Amino acid sequence: MTGRIDVHQHLVPEPYARWLQSHGVDAPGGRPLPAWSPAEALELMDRQGIATAILSLTTPGAFLGDGSDAAYVARQANEYAAQLAADRPGRFGFFATLTLPDVKAAVAEAAHALDELSADGVMLLANSHGAYLGDPAFDPLMAALDEHAAVVFVHPAQLPGPTVEGIPPFAADFLLDTTRAAFTLVKHDVPRRFPNIRFILSHAGGFVPYAAHRLAITVFGDTGRDPNQVLADLAGFYFDTALSASPAALPSLLAFAKPGHVLYGSDWPFAPELAVTYFNTWADDDAINHRNARELFPRLKEAPHA
Repeated sequence: MTGRIDVHQHLVPEPYARWLQSHGVDAPGGRPLPAWSPAEALELMDRQGIATAILSLTTPGAFLGDGSDAAYVARQANEYAAQLAADRPGRFGFFATLTLPDVKAAVAEAAHALDELSADGVMLLANSHGAYLGDPAFDPLMAALDEHAAVVFVHPAQLPGPTVEGIPPFAADFLLDTTRAAFTLVKHDVPRRFPNIRFILSHAGGFVPYAAHRLAITVFGDTGRDPNQVLADLAGFYFDTALSASPAALPSLLAFAKPGHVLYGSDWPFAPELAVTYFNTWADDDAINHRNARELFPRLKEAPHA
């Protein structure tokens, strides 16, 4: 069992794409909505040596406008993904979509997805309408996820502010958004108050590995916490390699992250296959490609690949 386990691969079901477009969203994060189907995903996976993909929606998730249809959109997407995973259990898994900033609905959907749909975890956006994951208002959801010992895949969203002309959000803003989420999670002591949650930070954690000491000193100044404890919390996140396994970034990430906490990610189909191939050049390590993920997702240790 040596094929890659991809923890950062997206799905774009047709009903979800139509819903986004009905809300005027046709380029989330600055990337046009790509064509997607399970068959195309499997073909890409076979070409790239990916045995299993843990699928997730990307920004903006299920909450748009007043959020009145968020619970319906999340349930529809999760049931679609669950059926896909059930049909091809060795090839697909999924991170369930929730409804933040609607905490009550998010708690209910997390329970349904984890208990009834056998989700591999949940996807949470780094910020939900400007509220970052460390926000104490989200503590009831964190408590529920802690009870489930859930894996939480943290994906960046649009920054809560205007974009800069000529700089698409996915190029730089996404990295800042993930960094802000990691900072607020640690500042509010979420990893220690809810120790059973395993957080995966997208795109090598944004700027976290490179700015960790600066972030730790800032938390110390704000809270008086031991900077070494803060650094340990930051290094204790999991990190994926999506669009980030470059010869400069990957050694830095491996030097910073806790051993066993770096996972393979492709970011397909929002990352075109040319980009996937390019970054796969340097992500050629069995621990990153599959062994670390098998420890995080025990069901994959013996999963068939067909």
